[in-house]
Amino acid sequence: MWSISFPGLGQLLNRKYIKGVLLIALEVIINLQSHLNKMIQRSFTGDVGRAIAETDYQWLMYYPCVYMFGIWDANRDADDELKPFAFLPFVFASFSATAGLIYSPYLLGPVWLALIFCFFGVGVGIYLGKMISN
Repeated sequence: MWSISFPGLGQLLNRKYIKGVLLIALEVIINLQSHLNKMIQRSFTGDVGRAIAETDYQWLMYYPCVYMFGIWDANRDADDELKPFAFLPFVFASFSATAGLIYSPYLLGPVWLALIFCFFGVGVGIYLGKMISN
């Protein structure tokens, strides 16, 4: 759960210190370079046009991958039982959120479209994991 709030915290909790510090550093660098916090603030206050204008998409495109990897890796390290295809929801969420970012300037903005696509990707990953397992 810690990795959901901030990538790298789950790794620190699992005593994977180098990985945790690396993910935290990546999170901070991508956050600062892409103007992620300003983008979120502008989107939540309804100023989506300004959020789009101030976002550096070249940096922001890395964020879904780092974020989902941090969650998956912490979950994998914390779980004693390795479940087959447990990575699929995270991979599809990352891919879908990145696709959502690509189209976000034309639709709902970088926060909302990426989130919608991310949840869609999680659903696809869960469905495919169950389909392949059976």
